[in-house]
Amino acid sequence: MAKVRLPTRAAPCAAPCGTPAHHNNSMPDALYRGRNSVSIENSHLRVTVLREGGHIAEILDKQTGVNPLWTPPWPSIEPSAYDPAAHNYGAGPDAKLLAGIMGHNLCLDVFGGPSPEEAAAGITPHGEASVALYGIEHADTRMTVRASLPLAQLHFERVIELQGRTVRIHEAVDNLSATDRPIAWTQHVSLGPPFLEKGATEFRVSATRSKVFETEFGSADYLRAGAEFEWPMAPKSGGDSVDLRVLNDVPASSAYTAHLMDPVRDDAFFLAFAPQYWLAFGYIWKRSDFPWLGMWEENCSRTGTPWNGRTLARGMEFGASPMPESRRQMIDRHRLFGVPTYRWLGARSRIELEYVALTWSAGTVPEFAPSRNSQQWRTSARRIDPRLLPVW
Repeated sequence: MAKVRLPTRAAPCAAPCGTPAHHNNSMPDALYRGRNSVSIENSHLRVTVLREGGHIAEILDKQTGVNPLWTPPWPSIEPSAYDPAAHNYGAGPDAKLLAGIMGHNLCLDVFGGPSPEEAAAGITPHGEASVALYGIEHADTRMTVRASLPLAQLHFERVIELQGRTVRIHEAVDNLSATDRPIAWTQHVSLGPPFLEKGATEFRVSATRSKVFETEFGSADYLRAGAEFEWPMAPKSGGDSVDLRVLNDVPASSAYTAHLMDPVRDDAFFLAFAPQYWLAFGYIWKRSDFPWLGMWEENCSRTGTPWNGRTLARGMEFGASPMPESRRQMIDRHRLFGVPTYRWLGARSRIELEYVALTWSAGTVPEFAPSRNSQQWRTSARRIDPRLLPVW
């Protein structure tokens, strides 16, 4: 394969005020698409995290020079700099989130919009974790990211470690309050161009029972609202069905579907394959931690600011909740297909979990995913022999 020129980095800049970062033989603070960020890397991958919002903005595969994660096609600013009088990211409650969103976004402790009372108190869609300031310590191929969430009375910590072509991620959430509470906790992973290509990008998911969002989701919806189905064939609103394993190839479309992860498997996964780069990318997690995956499709359907009819993105959003909705709606729903739609976090308690992201070279779309603890994925940059891995 020909050598690929990697994206250049901007000159280092000062970190914003907050928890100071620790540096030790690691890439210094830099601007990533105009945002204060910290990166770690090895010979296979570079991972970049934004200081405000904590988004994993980049998982760059160095062999191809491709970052599969979504970069919005509008200018990105720090959430703390957002001023509705000076910036136009739409008139909705999600404007501050849209001003700084990128790549892999954490939704905690709500997955969806706030209630009017919560919005008045300062809660933004998907929770304050999406716009908070994070303290970051990093050294070599390891990074620790922390944020205090005073409105939610939570503390969040994420440890990211590179092992070959695998990104191992450990998360912990502490309840600082004296009451048990139901929470949403979703990894809002969004993929975008150049990895994403209409009619070409393929997906594999360890999904079973599924459901289309129950009301209108976007202006170019094409799936039958509220329909239940088995992955991957989703019913269209005009009859017939569509295979969700291939990215839509129409001028404009919008959709959201919720998928229950296979209950007979300990691990759950999604895999995406970009044939133009011979590149596969995916995440693997413990199914009991995140029993749901939501699939968001935005294909040039949103014409308002900042979308402007030019956004292509596919969200692969695995978490504790199936549908993006308010906290009250989440609790009222309680269960879908007999499975809880939130998880409990005890008073002054902590929950810890781990999942992995990975890239690898592939000639065709993989039909499987390895175990989260597979040693081969930690060290190998070679194309993996499918005979060595379990089939899903």
